[in-house]
Amino acid sequence: MTREYPPEVYGGAGVHVAELVKALRTHIEVRVHAFGKPRDEAGVYSYGVPAELASANPSITTLGVDLQMAQAAGGADIVHSHTWYANGAGHIAKLLHGIPHVVTAHSLEPLRPWKAEQLGGGYRVSSWIEQTAYEAADAVIAVSEGMRRDILRSYPAIDPAKTHVVYNGIDLSAWQPNPDRDAARALGVDPDRPAVVFVGRITRQKGLPYLLRAAKSLPADVQLVLCAGAPDTPEIMAEVQGLVAELQAERSGVVWIEQILPRDQLTAVLSASTVFVCPSVYEPLGIVNLEAMACGLPVVGTATGGIPEVVVDGVTGRLVPIEQMQDGTGTPIDPDRFVADLAAALTEVVADPARARVMGQAGYERARDAFSWSSIAEQTASVYAGLL
Repeated sequence: MTREYPPEVYGGAGVHVAELVKALRTHIEVRVHAFGKPRDEAGVYSYGVPAELASANPSITTLGVDLQMAQAAGGADIVHSHTWYANGAGHIAKLLHGIPHVVTAHSLEPLRPWKAEQLGGGYRVSSWIEQTAYEAADAVIAVSEGMRRDILRSYPAIDPAKTHVVYNGIDLSAWQPNPDRDAARALGVDPDRPAVVFVGRITRQKGLPYLLRAAKSLPADVQLVLCAGAPDTPEIMAEVQGLVAELQAERSGVVWIEQILPRDQLTAVLSASTVFVCPSVYEPLGIVNLEAMACGLPVVGTATGGIPEVVVDGVTGRLVPIEQMQDGTGTPIDPDRFVADLAAALTEVVADPARARVMGQAGYERARDAFSWSSIAEQTASVYAGLL
């Protein structure tokens, strides 16, 4: 059960589901129930919003899709849902069909309070759906140890014994260095200049405004490449637009690519860059970090959530320290210090291209050795087996 599934993928959860399904199908029969338009793939069923709910709050349209998915799950031995969008479907399917429900936690509503800007009262509905599903689930999979701690802190009623850590993964046959420098140039990136690259949605958790402030302190020859779109709200889009315009007025080489790039173009941009940056204030693991590592890039990331389980400080990149508010927002207690530390870490890496390459190679080897989808599928199937 998932909101995102190819070709309608917006973030890491969709990538995770697509790759996990592919790897699981070598073990077991898997049927996918997904939001959106019909797919051509065998064993994949798609569901749209009921016409009567077309103008409803997004949380209510989600429930309209969830009910259809829950009804369609008859005959399954187990149901596995991803993100709150599909957690309602999984929970209702558990009740309706008497089957175990597994939840994979990619993010948590209590740790994303800024979603109230996006959903209004619907945020209370999404929070209720998530809490109900998690507390009743037969197993909860966290994509990192950091995420497992967040789950147990956010939902103390959950029995720790039913939580499991199974990392996100990376397909190294799809994600690898791409030497097509012309493709990078066509997108406005100069492969002959050092570059910091960001890939992610424009949402509070991704920390893009902090990066844009930090970029003011980068050496003048360093490009900032932003592969950033799909804003959560008009307000954060306006904030980012203002900061980008400020930056472009002060320095050259600020490249903003708003469209979702196909993989071959994105790997060309990554491979033409010097360092990948993940300035998130909330990040359960960060598949984008694994994608960058698979392309041979060092990663400078915030030392929060699951990022320290991916990035080895001083070996595959740098971790930026952060003290955060404990109100669910993850806001830095001292934003100026976080911005300064982020700028310093990025400057350190771009200033030494030879060391950056060594870190990038170490990152590639870590992605290869610790995050294969075949291993992740085996661990997930083991969770299923323990419930049947």
